[in-house]
Amino acid sequence: MTAYLYLAALIISAGCMALLDHRFRLVLWRAPRAGTITVAIGIAFFLAWDLAAIASGHYAAGQSEGMTGIMLAPELPLEEVVFITFLSYLTLVLRGLIVLLLRRAGRGEPPGASLHDAGRPSPRPAAGQEVAQ
Repeated sequence: MTAYLYLAALIISAGCMALLDHRFRLVLWRAPRAGTITVAIGIAFFLAWDLAAIASGHYAAGQSEGMTGIMLAPELPLEEVVFITFLSYLTLVLRGLIVLLLRRAGRGEPPGASLHDAGRPSPRPAAGQEVAQ
């Protein structure tokens, strides 16, 4: 059972990031194709980095009771690929949250304002109704 703890933690954390992404429309729910391509580029970059480090002898897979022991390549555990995926997605979600908060600050909303309607378009006023500025 403990052999899957780290993998489970990564998957649960990625699920939480997906909930944030869905709620505020930050990455995959804002632009699914562009988000998927960007995450894939991050995965490819960091995977190439890891493979180069493994080939040069600078990286070796660690041993832990919390890891599955499943190796996708010599010295490349399954958890490393899942972590790289999580890291790439996390980076994009954090960027989306920062952009969202900066946009809100630019509109003059107070710092403590609720993020309840963040990321969603403001309702348009009815015909003949004035917009409060």
